[in-house]
Amino acid sequence: MTTILVTGGTGTLGRLVTERLRADGHEVRVLSRHTQPYAVDLRAGGRGLDAAVAGVETIVHCASSPRGGDEEAAAHLIAAARQAGVRHLVYISIVGVDRVPFGYYRSKLAVEKLVEGSGLGWTVLRATQFHDLLVQVFAAVAKSPVMPLPAGVADQPVEVSEVADRLVELALGAPAGRVPDMAGPEVRPLGSLARAYLKATGRRRAVVGVPLAGRAYRAFRAGGHLAPEHAVGKGTFEEYLAVRFGR
Repeated sequence: MTTILVTGGTGTLGRLVTERLRADGHEVRVLSRHTQPYAVDLRAGGRGLDAAVAGVETIVHCASSPRGGDEEAAAHLIAAARQAGVRHLVYISIVGVDRVPFGYYRSKLAVEKLVEGSGLGWTVLRATQFHDLLVQVFAAVAKSPVMPLPAGVADQPVEVSEVADRLVELALGAPAGRVPDMAGPEVRPLGSLARAYLKATGRRRAVVGVPLAGRAYRAFRAGGHLAPEHAVGKGTFEEYLAVRFGR
């Protein structure tokens, strides 16, 4: 069986990818900052990274942080992968990174370009936001009696387990370059999604759309982060909420 390294293998997506690959009988190494024996800070690189990639055939790169450092992390990973003779690098990105001038999206796009120019066999999958990310956002803004959300913005959340299934499929296949985007089954206004969250959690809040300024906001309003033509996901937001909150 294949030896596969999953970066960010303890995260929301990486954990599921790791579980699925191991269930298929593959040897999986989990790389994260705090998980032995491959506890590595990718932003710093170092000897631990070389040991983690030695003998690896495929890397699934799930590690990412909105706080920055993704480009440095990818550069270190790619350098180590080239030296180790890794055959295939699979990267998970975000729908709209080339259309929405948002800082984190720009960083993800820069990593895509590093992967494409790495000299390795590569595959890049872009997905829309996971359901749990929306729940995190809604939980934060629901702390006050009024729930403010960017006016005129919709979203198309996708079930993370479905993205994990697709990444496993890609990791076990040949390098495929940029593959079709993966998006959730429904494009919904943020207000509609927020009300579903409030119903599932038994809360009462006034949902208010707040107009914002800036190029990134205009791009989100224009749907730059959506992919209705790639609505291949099956799990809905309400189904996710029912499982998570039991309502």
